[in-house]
Amino acid sequence: MQEAKHKIVIVQTALLLLLVLVLNGYAQNLPPAKYDGFLYEHRLIDPDSILIEAFFDPVCPDSRDSWPPLKQALAYYGPHVTLAVHLLPLPYHDNAFVASRAVHIVNKLKPSATFSVLEWFFKNQERYYNAQTRNISRASIVDDLVKQLTAVLGNSYHSSLESGFNDRKTDLTTRVSFKYSTSRGVYGTPTFYVNGFVLPDSGDALDFNGWKKVLDPLVTAPKKQENLHFFL
Repeated sequence: MQEAKHKIVIVQTALLLLLVLVLNGYAQNLPPAKYDGFLYEHRLIDPDSILIEAFFDPVCPDSRDSWPPLKQALAYYGPHVTLAVHLLPLPYHDNAFVASRAVHIVNKLKPSATFSVLEWFFKNQERYYNAQTRNISRASIVDDLVKQLTAVLGNSYHSSLESGFNDRKTDLTTRVSFKYSTSRGVYGTPTFYVNGFVLPDSGDALDFNGWKKVLDPLVTAPKKQENLHFFL
């Protein structure tokens, strides 16, 4: 009799957990209030400009290596190109999620510093590699991030950075970025989309000449003419 009751309790608990997961998943799948991504130099998306979407992991070496040539291409093409960066914290990088969350926190506190902080991560990412932090607690890593980012943003941001890591909204925002990336079929970084089409060889850094091969035909093409030969 007791065994039967025990089984009933287990089944009821399992059903309750399933209901919670379903409702939680439904709530998180609702469209966010704002389109995901960080616009480089706050350039508005112009219908006549070329839109590059870059999917980065702040502690991914290939993301780091792909940034300088992409930044060079953005300077070279100027207003002809708009960049939106999406963060995809890869699960096999232990500190990818907390690093991505840090970027979202900074974007909320001081949007003008978002890309400066992303570059800071690229320059200092070895500090947060798996091997270097194997014996360090998550709380200690967060404390270190608050300290390091305070040095980047200024002492007045220290308490706000601390609060950011305790704010449920920044956790959810980081999850939305992850879900958005996966909804686009992205599973590795860096991955690039140009005008909605994924570039070949995703996961590898693209040098400046590689970007010129992609963008030159699009910049010079008449805007009313379809020019998709690169993707066909």
